[in-house]
Amino acid sequence: MGVKRQPRLLAERPIEDGIASESVASGIRAVRSVTVNAAESPLGWLFSRRLVTQRQYDAGERLRCDWERAQLAQRVTMSWDAAPVARGRGDPAGQPDLTGAQLDAKRRFNAAISAAGPGLADILWRIVCAGEGMRDAETALGWPARAGKLVLTFALDRVADYYRIR
Repeated sequence: MGVKRQPRLLAERPIEDGIASESVASGIRAVRSVTVNAAESPLGWLFSRRLVTQRQYDAGERLRCDWERAQLAQRVTMSWDAAPVARGRGDPAGQPDLTGAQLDAKRRFNAAISAAGPGLADILWRIVCAGEGMRDAETALGWPARAGKLVLTFALDRVADYYRIR
């Protein structure tokens, strides 16, 4: 797997410091700002700054791909699929029918998360699948600053071993 080019969605944001906060509050343009790529994933950000290796990045992308293919994310909009047909009189429709590809992706995802091990799956899911930033993930897990990167690299190494990425 090579590096996949991510789309660029550039946005300019003010830098949060005393001068910028005062100027924004008074309606004056911020003195300092930074251009960010809003379409960049947290894992892509870490990779572009060489904080994770190519192997770790590929493992994370493969895990995210399985997560998306298995459709494990919660729906945030209305489902316009046809209503499920009951099998008999008064019989509820039951579980939705999943395709073979979705079932395989779900099996691979669950096995990869299990391969990461207990305690590592939380940071792995938050950064790779949910797209949380490192600071937000560390705060949510109650970890000290900069601990998440180290734990994430351990988890990505184990997932790379599971996917047999060299």
